[in-house]
This record gives sequence, C-alpha cells and structure tokens, in this order.
Amino acid sequence: MDEQYMRQALRIAQYAAGRTSPNPLVGAVIVNQGRVVGEGWHKKAGTPHAEIHALHQAGTLAEGATVYVTLEPCSHFGRTGPCTEALIKAGVKKVAVAMTDPNPLVAGQGLSKLRAAGIEVVEGMLAAEAAKLNEAFIKWISCKLPFVALKTAMSLDGKIATYSGNSQWITGPAARRRVHEYRDSYDAIMVGIGTVLADDPQLTTRLAEGGKNPIRIIVDSHGRIPLTAKVITDKAAPTIVAVTGQASEDKIGMLQKAGAEVLVVSEDQGKVNLRELLKALATKDITSILLEGGACLNASMIANKLIDKVYWFIAPKIIGGTQALGPIGGQGVSLLQDAALLEDLSYELLDDDMLLTGNLRDREGRDVYRTCGRIRES
Repeated sequence: MDEQYMRQALRIAQYAAGRTSPNPLVGAVIVNQGRVVGEGWHKKAGTPHAEIHALHQAGTLAEGATVYVTLEPCSHFGRTGPCTEALIKAGVKKVAVAMTDPNPLVAGQGLSKLRAAGIEVVEGMLAAEAAKLNEAFIKWISCKLPFVALKTAMSLDGKIATYSGNSQWITGPAARRRVHEYRDSYDAIMVGIGTVLADDPQLTTRLAEGGKNPIRIIVDSHGRIPLTAKVITDKAAPTIVAVTGQASEDKIGMLQKAGAEVLVVSEDQGKVNLRELLKALATKDITSILLEGGACLNASMIANKLIDKVYWFIAPKIIGGTQALGPIGGQGVSLLQDAALLEDLSYELLDDDMLLTGNLRDREGRDVYRTCGRIRES
C-alpha cells in the first residue's frame, strides 16, 4: 500500500508537466487510517507546493497521518514558506519521500528538521521513478546546464528528407501530435539556422486543446537569420538568437529591434560554442530543451556530450538516395566501439510509426549527464 500511495503521488505530480519550471514536479498524498484524506501537486513556480495543497485538503485529518511526497519537503524560505514547518504544525506522524532534493538549499535539511520534530521519515521509496519524473530539474540544479532531448524523425532507411530537401511529412498525425506534446512540456526548443532557412518554422505548440509555447532558440553563428523569419515576426513565444562575434553589430541591432534576444557566444571551431550557450541558457532558468535541429547541429551536440535523451521516430517508408540527409551529420566515428549508446530503451507504436526513447550513454556505457560531464563509472 505504501508504494501504491507513492505511485499516486508520482501520477498527480505529472499534472503540472511543463508548468513548474524552474521548480521540480512534486506530488503529495496524505493517508489517515488507510484512507486518502488529502492530495496535491505543485502547479506553478511561485505558488504553494504540493504538501500545502494536500494539507489544506486534509484539514484536521492531517494530524497523525502519513504523508507520501515525491521529493523532500523544502526547509527554506523562497517565494513560498518552508513545507517542513507546515507539516510539523499539522501534526503529521510520518513522512515518506521518494528522493532527497538535490537543491543545495534543501539537500537533506528538510528531512533532518522533520526527524528533529519527532516525525518518522522514510526515504527512497520509488526513488528511480521520482528521479525520472524530475530528470530535467536534477540536471539543471546539479550541473547548471539544461536537460537536452533530441527529437528526430526519419524513414526506415535513415533519411530525414528526400534528395531535394522535401521533409513534410515523414511521420503521421499521431507522431506529430506527440512532438507538440513534448513542446508543451519543455522550456525551450532549439534549432540551427539551416532549419530556419530551409523550412521557416514557427516552432510553436499546436495542440487542439491549446498548450504552452516553448522559448525558441536559434543557433546562428554568423547572424544569417532573415528578419522576415516566422520565429522573428511571430510573437507567440520569445526568441533567442545565439551568434558569435562574426555576426555584424547592425544585424544584432536589427534583431533586437524586432523583439529577439541576441546572445553573443564565443566560437568553437568557427561556430557557436554550444556548451557555453547552454550554460548561459541555464542562468535564464531554462531547465529543459527539445532539440529539433538539423543533421549538423545534432552531430555537434552529440559530439560535445550535450544530449541527455532522444525521441527517435521511425516511419515505415523507404526514401533512398545517396544525397538524401540522415538525422546526424558531421564526420561521425571511425570505429563502431566509439558510437554513442542508448539505455533505458522503450518502444511505442503511434499508428504506423515507431517511437524509440532512450537516454544517451558514452561508448563505455558511462552516465554523462548525471555527472555534469565529469565521466565516472556507473
């Protein structure tokens, strides 16, 4: 029953997917004498946390109850008060947490305060599921880098377009809807200038029921983006254009006048230094990025070990052509033993298309993102 209640907390935490950044997703369930008397989830940054919503619902029934919460209750004053104080004041008997909070402002202090108040604390219940729920927050708070997921769609023979550049649509409506659901849940979406010049995309979320538009990030080393591009003229979402010193001051000024934010980043082999760019984006509270880049940007991000996850759509089509592009460009590896690997694989059919989802590993099977680029044996 303990795990059942924690799974309920994990499930309701997801109700706010894409809405709490830069805060984590958190769910809480309060149980008294075998009956759920309160539940809540964190709905938006700056608003009451999950525990507070659950306590309000439980009222006096919180006294002597057990609280199941997916992340360690906070113990500090931020935009809201500490949840530990509210739990102690309510007189709860026991608190079960899935995982401790990696935020240095909490990091075990919340649990210590609960124990000091005589409340029984249980840690680690469904910890792996809780970590997966907040993989973006964990990466951002621990590494000061956004969590990056690469999304690509290709044919059965590995093509993202025909030799003439035609790419709409490789996958069907169900797969395309899933992509818009991802856009709704990520803080930002990133593409390279090649994608903008070739397709002039809007990079917005288009779901029948609405949705949140991600911040648009364009990697454009020389500042070639036209002022007429939809990501500039369409004000449905903010746009950040990342350039190097090779971009002219006049063009930067025109982009800023048009409403875009311009980040001037140092060069890495004549192009935008991608790691420096991600660090800059992290300081803007961008915790997660959906990469929908072309073959060149995808290759650079993988080479720099900046990809954490992939959403790989495969359509049952054969395009052919030696000049037709694949999803990953660049020179690639010379030996198969150097290929990047995926773990935690899952497969799903979306009508006739297949979606493969997995986390990226390095060639020796070691975890890259959880160690902030400092490779260690898993």
